[in-house]
Amino acid sequence: MTRTKLKDIQNQKDHRGIDIQKVGVKNVELPLNIQRKNEEGQVVNARATMSISLPRDYKGTHMSRFIEVLTEWCQKNLLGIDIKGCLEEIAKRLDTDNAELKFEFKYFINKKAPVSGLSCPLGYNCGFEGILNKDDYRFILEVNVPVTTLCPCSKEISDYGAHNQRTNVRVRISYDPDKIIWIEDLVELIEQCGSSPIYPLLKREDEKYVTEQAYNNPKFVEDLLRDIVSKLSKSNIISWYEIDCEAFESIHNHSAWAYQEEFLL
Repeated sequence: MTRTKLKDIQNQKDHRGIDIQKVGVKNVELPLNIQRKNEEGQVVNARATMSISLPRDYKGTHMSRFIEVLTEWCQKNLLGIDIKGCLEEIAKRLDTDNAELKFEFKYFINKKAPVSGLSCPLGYNCGFEGILNKDDYRFILEVNVPVTTLCPCSKEISDYGAHNQRTNVRVRISYDPDKIIWIEDLVELIEQCGSSPIYPLLKREDEKYVTEQAYNNPKFVEDLLRDIVSKLSKSNIISWYEIDCEAFESIHNHSAWAYQEEFLL
């Protein structure tokens, strides 16, 4: 069967003189194998966003090539461990120096209740991001961790009780890609900074424990952020971090919020 050569519109010249900073594909669903600490890997349902920069002379990019590379890396079971290699292949096939790839996924960690010891998985929204700029490569790990925070002011001024919040902590870190920072360790670091961790399963004795733990460990959103900053700043492999803490107030119709970004190396 003779194949008819089809016209390639993407390769035509564009005359508007505008470079496009990012163009690509978004919300590509695929299975992703995540390395786990001291356990077998976990296969998660991930959503991928891939992009390159497009010079002003090109009318468009070849969207199908993003999917081709993702599929090949997925079949080789490399996506969870070699984002840099995937980006280098994208850059090669699309003839560019700049490429980015981000995976967003739900990662499950078994959590034991503090008194009963009952175990149940808790899902954390996480992300892997790779940024390739010529020969410079940067990897970013993201975790979103819910914790309990209890208001120190409310505790101080009330005859009994204190109001608390469920606070979402989003932490993004960049570090040497030849090193490993486990998702489990980063999640645990953040949970240690709250008034109390959050658990998916609690019996009455567990509920009593976490309620009293939070009451004895009150934290403003500012306290929470500063405690996380103090821990991350002690790392000798983290080069950059971004922290976003949003406390969903129980007595207000708004959130308390704190943010910090630092370059360490």
